Amino acid sequence: MGERFANLRKIPKEPARRFLALSNARLSVKLTSPAAAPVETVLAELDGVSARSDMIRLLAAALPARECIWWGCLAAGDLVSEDAPLPPPLAAARAWVFKPTDETREAARLAAETADPDDETTLCGNAVAMHDGRLGTGEMAAHRAPAGAVGTFVFALNVMSLSRATPDTLAERYDMLIDRALDIARGGNGRPGAGAAQGIAP
Repeated sequence: MGERFANLRKIPKEPARRFLALSNARLSVKLTSPAAAPVETVLAELDGVSARSDMIRLLAAALPARECIWWGCLAAGDLVSEDAPLPPPLAAARAWVFKPTDETREAARLAAETADPDDETTLCGNAVAMHDGRLGTGEMAAHRAPAGAVGTFVFALNVMSLSRATPDTLAERYDMLIDRALDIARGGNGRPGAGAAQGIAP
């Protein structure tokens, strides 16, 4: 399997297929690994056939909500110009990651609701609002969110990040996005190679 997929301690020890089923996510390739194979094994299988999009889909389904949303925030940051302020939904989602309370959750939901129609980072705010399988706090908590909503939003954000690549840099961008998720799954901050990993906890 190699070191790339080792020590993904943030991902629960459940079969990869279970995560996919719970998220209503489907892979484009037919797996040959056993039905009970863990995420690490399936990632290695997908890597072996260069099914990078499926690797992103699986990681989006398997990462816990907070870690997954942080990964989505990093991808959303790829969509923002370096000299531009953070869009409100992205800023609010990042605030929730570092302080996951009802107040920061509601702030993220409202930021997404009131954002410009073309603001792609609304997916971050929506992911925060629905992170526990409900539509939000208060009265919204009585309503179920779509199954796998967080993974769907985060997968979409990573696909948007991929769209910023050129044909010559696409493979490199795929690997960067995957390595971010793997670093987060090991307890890092999603920036491998940027120094000692501090994780996403404040």
